[in-house]
Amino acid sequence: MLNLSAATRALIVALLLALLSACAGSSAEQETETLPVDQLYAEAKSSLDNGNFERSIRYYKRLTSRFPFGDITEQAQLDLAYAQYRRAEYDDAISTVNRFIKTYPAHAKIDYAYYLRGLVNFDRNRSYIDRLIPSQAGNRDQESARQAFNDFGEMLRRYPNSSYAPDARQRMVFLRNDLANSELTIARYYYRRGAYVGAASRAKFIIANYQQAAQVPDALAMLAMCYEALGQPELAADAKRVLELNAPDHPYLTGVSEDSEGFWSKLWPF
Repeated sequence: MLNLSAATRALIVALLLALLSACAGSSAEQETETLPVDQLYAEAKSSLDNGNFERSIRYYKRLTSRFPFGDITEQAQLDLAYAQYRRAEYDDAISTVNRFIKTYPAHAKIDYAYYLRGLVNFDRNRSYIDRLIPSQAGNRDQESARQAFNDFGEMLRRYPNSSYAPDARQRMVFLRNDLANSELTIARYYYRRGAYVGAASRAKFIIANYQQAAQVPDALAMLAMCYEALGQPELAADAKRVLELNAPDHPYLTGVSEDSEGFWSKLWPF
């Protein structure tokens, strides 16, 4: 009997595992080349349902390559985009969705394609911390949030009666407040550093573009404060008057200063 060292035995085991892995991979590749379209789709869908997104993506891609036409292939492309989204392959998911929209503009599930595009951008760049602490969202890049807002808006304009419309509307409300909060965060930054024109510009943007957002009263207060600091009392009075009509109990109107607790404060919960 051979007296092998521990290192040699470990090397042999590693080589055997590598060989088995290669054989398994080769077998999987052969399977994607031989299965008929319905079974190939069933394997891909089963992997998707079980959370094995990597395998489902591989099978969906091979399916659409081997069988470029047909109802199953069209559904496979939508499933592929979803699997890529779930695996956080956001750029690939967007490319797949855009290709589907361009190729099948009259597809029965085209509303879902538009909705999924919004969903991808909704989750892009949204970290776990962002989900726990929404108040910190204004500190991150908002480009994907703006794109998601536009994607959901386009979906609702095209397909207002879609089954995905209610969820899209709710997400747009969240995104609207998220974007308004980001603009307000920047406005506060400018104001505290004496950049009153820049702060006023951000406040006006909120008022003009996010009229139903919860941050509009704060934006009106910011606008009045900026005009006061810029020596424009008439414009400040106009902003204050609009604020009185929309939020008569706002802290700015009740004499609470900008730096006091409760006004603009963003509490860190940890």
